[in-house]
Amino acid sequence: MSTATRTITITDPVGIHARPASQFAQAAAVSGCTVTLSKDPKTAGVNASSILSVMGLGIKQGDEVTITVDGDDADKVADSLADTISKAE
Repeated sequence: MSTATRTITITDPVGIHARPASQFAQAAAVSGCTVTLSKDPKTAGVNASSILSVMGLGIKQGDEVTITVDGDDADKVADSLADTISKAE
């Protein structure tokens, strides 16, 4: 089992609203890994497979978020999730 992290700056003008939060949470849930998402490096991340937890972070344009993945193929899953959140609209 391995761990991978990715830090992404959110570029969408409206941040992470319902649709991208749902897309990201679904991708995290089916990954088979334990995935957390955090907005502030000083606080614990939230369960990324929960749309309410993801939306609860209040992520806005310009915010940096960190995705942490624990499990098999963590690097591959982290890359895929980073791509999902950076392309979400």
